Amino acid sequence: MRQAERQEGRAGRAAAMVALLLWAGSAAAQAPAAPAVAPPAAADAAAAEGAALVVHPWVVPPPNWSPEAYFTNLKDGATLEAPFVARFGLSMRGIVPAGKTAGTAGHHHLLINQPLPLDFTKPLPFTEQYIHFGKGQMETVVDLPPGTYTMRLVLADQGHIPYFVYSKPLKFTVGKQNKGVTPASLLGEPRIELLSPADRSSVQLPLRMQFHASGLNISNAAPKVPETGHFRLVLERPGQKAEVIELDGGQTELWLNPPKGSYNARLELISNTAAGSVVARARPVAFNVP
Repeated sequence: MRQAERQEGRAGRAAAMVALLLWAGSAAAQAPAAPAVAPPAAADAAAAEGAALVVHPWVVPPPNWSPEAYFTNLKDGATLEAPFVARFGLSMRGIVPAGKTAGTAGHHHLLINQPLPLDFTKPLPFTEQYIHFGKGQMETVVDLPPGTYTMRLVLADQGHIPYFVYSKPLKFTVGKQNKGVTPASLLGEPRIELLSPADRSSVQLPLRMQFHASGLNISNAAPKVPETGHFRLVLERPGQKAEVIELDGGQTELWLNPPKGSYNARLELISNTAAGSVVARARPVAFNVP
């Protein structure tokens, strides 16, 4: 695997880097079924990440039992028009801004036409090919001339030293570059969204719930970083007490194994400094667990 990464790295370094513009946003009544038993190695890995998981009876580790970064809105092999928005997802870890420490939380980095680092003990450089999102951002606008590119996400700690948490390489082609398009016109107003499940859908378990913040910064609540917030998920069922799940570790997704029933999911962004005040609310999503 490492040899393949080195080969990919040599190819990436050999490719000519073109102009790049990146704009970062400012940014139990009924017990659920038990999750499948993982092999010992997977269970050990999950235990090591235990502090990054939200504590709630319905929360389960992801099926692959491993933390990873990923793009929530881009597909490998896609042809895109630039500029475009790249949204960041994160599994089994939380976000915290650069310079702050909160367990295994970290902040995103976008690598353009670059391989994974050969040395995970050294900080990532600050160049046009290594873009840092040290405020706790979950997205950026990428503007590239026509051509073929590879990019990936890497999570790093307060000193920009990478964790072994990264995305698969995303290969894409820019077919057209549109001039005069502003980042603001693509991103819209600051807001939060519940990306999955789809509204009024019937879901399979375990259920992946993905959250996104546009123009707003996410952080583990403990460092109390100004101008950041954390997600809170409220799940309502007819005739049942609402389940409130606090993602105060800076998490941006959950895997759930809830009881059967009809649900209304409400997502809120809670301030990390203003005594639990609500910064933003997402449009509610209804779903059914058959």
